[in-house]
Amino acid sequence: MIIRTALTTVLAALAAALSTGTLASPAAGPAATPGQAAAIPLQNVIALYAQHCAECHAPNRLGAMGPALLPDNLARLRKAEAVKIITKGRTATQMPAFGEVLSAGEIAAITEWIYTPVEPAPRWTDEDVRASRIVHVDPATLSDKPVFDADPLNLFLVVEAGDHHVSVLDGDKLEPIHRFQSRFALHGGPKFAAEGRYVFFASRDGWITKFDMWNLKVVAEVRAGINTRNVAVSPDGTHVAVANYLPHTLVLLDGDLNLIKTLEAKDQDGRQTSRVSAVYDATPRQSFIAALKDVPEVWEISYTKAVEDIPTGFIHDYKQREGSFIPGYLNPRRTVLAEVLDDFFFTQDYSELMGASREGVGQVVNLDVRKKIANLPLDGMPHLGSGITWEWTDPAAGPDAKPRTVMASTNLKAGEVTVIDMKTWEVVNRIQTRGPGFFLRSHGNSRYAFVDSMMSPEAKHILQIIDKQTLEVVKEITGEPGKTLAHVEFTRDGRYALASLWEDEGAVIVLDAQTLEERKRLPMRKPVGKYNVWNKITREEGTSH
Repeated sequence: MIIRTALTTVLAALAAALSTGTLASPAAGPAATPGQAAAIPLQNVIALYAQHCAECHAPNRLGAMGPALLPDNLARLRKAEAVKIITKGRTATQMPAFGEVLSAGEIAAITEWIYTPVEPAPRWTDEDVRASRIVHVDPATLSDKPVFDADPLNLFLVVEAGDHHVSVLDGDKLEPIHRFQSRFALHGGPKFAAEGRYVFFASRDGWITKFDMWNLKVVAEVRAGINTRNVAVSPDGTHVAVANYLPHTLVLLDGDLNLIKTLEAKDQDGRQTSRVSAVYDATPRQSFIAALKDVPEVWEISYTKAVEDIPTGFIHDYKQREGSFIPGYLNPRRTVLAEVLDDFFFTQDYSELMGASREGVGQVVNLDVRKKIANLPLDGMPHLGSGITWEWTDPAAGPDAKPRTVMASTNLKAGEVTVIDMKTWEVVNRIQTRGPGFFLRSHGNSRYAFVDSMMSPEAKHILQIIDKQTLEVVKEITGEPGKTLAHVEFTRDGRYALASLWEDEGAVIVLDAQTLEERKRLPMRKPVGKYNVWNKITREEGTSH
């Protein structure tokens, strides 16, 4: 494995940085001045990291028992917070405090180094993936029935980023029944399979974890990449797809997290590679859909063997198979576009996707004919991946008007929720909100949709409630100024809506979904996401897929 042999590589890279002066002067945290940090010789940084950090984070910073210490993996952790963690450690984790072992300047110097890129870029091969696999429990020893009394389809998973744990909530009693430690920085949301029994998590640094909801046990883990975006799973749990930023790959695993194959994310000419920004399960199509961040293509990868082969060049006669083909199973079918799309929303039958680029360019793509069929009139930076749908009747269309399916999306740059007719692809309404938001949630049994403004420093403590028929904000739920209130998820029946007080000493706030009154609070450590089994496996219209 790379981790076993990387110390020489790290020392060589650091020596090169020292000789060329490419290592920037450390930016000191609150406990150190720039002069103190800059005074630490680079050789000492090498020695300090090797002595105190390499055992858990690996000599090449790719991570081992601890997370990877690379700029992309640490993107959501500010340097000042990293200094604090190194100094004081993390409670309920294996990260110790080094404040009495290292000086403030030494901690600042180590912090600066872990935020600098590794050159050459680290690799993660198929051999590394296979060697990383861990089996925690023999599946033969697990019960084939839930080991608890709660409704297994009305459970919630709450991802607590404050101390890297996951809590399992009983959705009827609205109380925790289990809590377990997760990998560092889970990302992309857990994905359920096998009627909700198994759930798969992805961490920022590439670890994929399989958890048995019925037995409340981690079954197996594998490291599928170095910087991972998310994971998708077939409904029967036999195929798992992992989207990687680093390396530029889409990794395909079986349900026991054995490697099946790795697809290098290259354009159709094989010249340019791309980060894979997301992968989704398209159950009606028995396939995964992948979004590429750097190449204007959409990939569809069938996970059923009962699929036609894929033509790869000029085909003289399809019926006579005169031309070049590759198997359709687990190989990409490409939809080539003019613009890169890295954020998707799908129609319920997954025949069409709505896509947007980071520049706000919106398109509708038909996955059957594999081409763009319409433009989307979007502004700013829409967050289509958090969109929802519902049936809406236009009050201006008279008493005989028929319901229309609309889709609504938040916007990461503009204070609005954009409502789009999914037949005409026209904007029905732009609902003004308190500020740019990330999450929009509802339920088929609720009249209301909840939207946050968590990207707004002034309004991140406010949830707004939208009436799905009048398309107006009808109520606001206001938390403590300066703290974030976001991410709503409903119980299976839509009776209660659970919101996150998104702070280290935070809480899950239970709201009555009809009266909008608060019912109770469950203390949590920065509950960044809540996921209801039923809503996810049935693709409930009010939650993201």
